[in-house]
Amino acid sequence: MTGQPAGGAAVEAFPAARSGARPLVPALLFIALSVAAVASLGTPLITSVATSFHVPLGSAQWTLTAPLLSGAVATPVLGRLGAGPHRRATILATLAVVVAGSALTVLPLPFAWLLAGRAAQGVGLGLTALMMGVARDHLPEERGAAVIALISVVSIIGAGVGYPLAALLAELAGVRAAYGLGLVATAAALLTAWRSVPEAPEGRSGHVDVAGAVVLAAALLLVLFLAGERNLWSRHLAVAAGLAVVAVVLLCVWAVVELRSTTPLVDVRAVRHPAVAGANLAMFVGGIGMYLLLTLVTRYAQTPHGAGYGFGLTTFVAGLVLVPFSVLGFVAGKLTPRVRTRITDPLLLAGSAVLVGGGFALFAAARSDLAEVFAAMGVLGFGVGGFSAAMPGVILAVTPRSETSSAMSFNYVVRSVGYSLGSAVGGLVLAAGTGPGHLFPDDSAYTTAALVGIGAMAITTLTGLALARRHPSGTGS
Repeated sequence: MTGQPAGGAAVEAFPAARSGARPLVPALLFIALSVAAVASLGTPLITSVATSFHVPLGSAQWTLTAPLLSGAVATPVLGRLGAGPHRRATILATLAVVVAGSALTVLPLPFAWLLAGRAAQGVGLGLTALMMGVARDHLPEERGAAVIALISVVSIIGAGVGYPLAALLAELAGVRAAYGLGLVATAAALLTAWRSVPEAPEGRSGHVDVAGAVVLAAALLLVLFLAGERNLWSRHLAVAAGLAVVAVVLLCVWAVVELRSTTPLVDVRAVRHPAVAGANLAMFVGGIGMYLLLTLVTRYAQTPHGAGYGFGLTTFVAGLVLVPFSVLGFVAGKLTPRVRTRITDPLLLAGSAVLVGGGFALFAAARSDLAEVFAAMGVLGFGVGGFSAAMPGVILAVTPRSETSSAMSFNYVVRSVGYSLGSAVGGLVLAAGTGPGHLFPDDSAYTTAALVGIGAMAITTLTGLALARRHPSGTGS
């Protein structure tokens, strides 16, 4: 496979797109940033939700888990629809669902409706791959590659944008006001998409493999549920292990179904390509490490001084720790197109993974001062930005233009699973480091978790280097 246009329609779209490139590019970036930021709103609001709705913290945690689950399930389906002729309608309909969900989070309704709204917001996470498909179809090749890299970056740094704003609104006006931020952002994203997103090129098939979608959804629900329910593993190990086996069986069944389908949800044969398989492995392991450090730092920053470490920061101030992560991540995304003219995308993946590992090393070695934590988050952000910007280039170099949305949607499913496992691993390590009767883990538990993250990024680096050895000599594609 090659990354060349699948047909003349895509090529013919370029001249028309050149004049509209300026409004299209910020529109695609804004939509990707909005859905990512809104999905992340659950992170700083868990305690506020538990207090406002009088529910246990474990139940409030589902305001974060629900959008991750719905996003992982919706992403491959939206990716396939986005590869067809009705991409614009799919984008608008999905954003309408997200806006409706945002309204549910703001209205004075019971907790169950809040969860339903959060699940609807999570569906928007599947739009990132569709934004990439639009960019690849309607922008000149070089410009499209740079925009795709930025879309990948903003889909990650959105958490750093939404976290402090939501926390500030929650402190000033309550949890409903914080979720109101999501309603405003998603409504603006829907209007932007309606005005700016063009129709897909003609001659494409948008058939969805329903059987494959159902089996994959069931498998992903089990995987992400098991990643989030740490108590199940500690109290009912046999049940958890049994469900894990069922999830593996479902994934195997899904692969067989996709291989036999004439219109698969995900082209499994393409996924088996060494470059795509290696990129997805790097995304999976790297995702575990990246999300692990994000959860560690915010929790560490809010730990009161009485625990013997930490800074006792409020939710809002702790959210500001993510600002260097977002800023330097965006800077790395902007610099990546220039770097790609000198080194290959796989080598850029490996180098970025080294930087992320450096962020872990900084956090493990020096975190007694808040400036040191900011530095660690800055290094993490720059590494994550470079990693995210390079990832699409590795996959799309061997993917037909018509399959952009589908190929990248599978990569984002892998990322979601990696993030969920990273959060779970971080929680397990900290739980293991919490003594009997203690509310907070020992400081050494954070060092142990950081070392686990360094190991994950070492594997990611080796994967990137292996891909670089297979990559043709020359600059990034």
